[in-house]
Amino acid sequence: MRLSEVMTRARLVLAAAALPALVLTACSGEPTADPSGGSTDTATAAAETPGEAASSPAPLPTGSITPSENLDAIAVSDADVPEITVPAPWAISSTQTKVLRDSSNPQVVGAEAKVTVNYVGVNGRTGTVFDSSFQRGKEATFSMGKGVITGFKNGLTGQKVGSRVLIGMTGADGYAQGNPQAGIEAGDSLVFVVDIIAASYDEATGEAVTPAAGLPTVTMTDGKPELTLPQGGINADQLVVQPLIKGPGAEITADSSITVKYRVWGAKSGKLIQEGWQPQTGKLSALINGWKTGLLGQTAGSRVMLIVPAADSYPNGEPSKGLEAGEGVVYVIDVLDVNAAAS
Repeated sequence: MRLSEVMTRARLVLAAAALPALVLTACSGEPTADPSGGSTDTATAAAETPGEAASSPAPLPTGSITPSENLDAIAVSDADVPEITVPAPWAISSTQTKVLRDSSNPQVVGAEAKVTVNYVGVNGRTGTVFDSSFQRGKEATFSMGKGVITGFKNGLTGQKVGSRVLIGMTGADGYAQGNPQAGIEAGDSLVFVVDIIAASYDEATGEAVTPAAGLPTVTMTDGKPELTLPQGGINADQLVVQPLIKGPGAEITADSSITVKYRVWGAKSGKLIQEGWQPQTGKLSALINGWKTGLLGQTAGSRVMLIVPAADSYPNGEPSKGLEAGEGVVYVIDVLDVNAAAS
């Protein structure tokens, strides 16, 4: 089963360069079942509702299993590739998470984050492994936003990057309708051990930076930045880079692929020109000169204001949106993720 989703993205820049739509594939190979809620064939996929729990708890596959109230009966080795011992047949009464290896990393997995993990999945009814990214030798990368089975999403949200967690989930929070190819029946409780390797940010997180005098003022309203220009606007005759929050993540290089959300306003009028306040991904090298220069050296988790001259943004303006020819623009950008170029 491919753990993948097609991410339809808005254009990042209305000028010649834009962030393209991407396919984010979590893993190579063909896992039998995976936490994305996907499936190996069309028939199975049609029978499942990825990322959504059943309207009522699925029945246990056998009346002989008494659901456990906790994860105490599950044993996990401390090896790099964990071995999981489940006293099958086993089930759990409610989805739970237990931290096996804590992390000193303050970053936690957000509900909409893109995560990279290694994991082993065991069927509680049989005690056997039904999927393992460790065995495939390939980490899994996917978005938590949609398509992920409920138990996996709930089990990872709020956990620290760098930690190892044990997740026990009910059948309703796993594959509620079962997954025959993986040997999962409707109602089977599942056990996952997950190493959280990396995660994107949902929003800017880090140390606030005091802007230089005379620059536009940025305030957050309902989770989005709003811009207030000085009286008469500003002369965007040269590139200005003003970090507003300094994030703790990886640094952007010329070869980086970045995930951002952004908004852009006219530097004279203060009119909102482009709304891009949703995660979107692309290569820095494909973007306008104002971004290629202004974002270089910035870090994941940062919020950055760029004042970009017209020559490096919209040389001919955008009259239909109130941006005159020769008028520069102001971007506010949250850098959610930074990835090195593929080797």
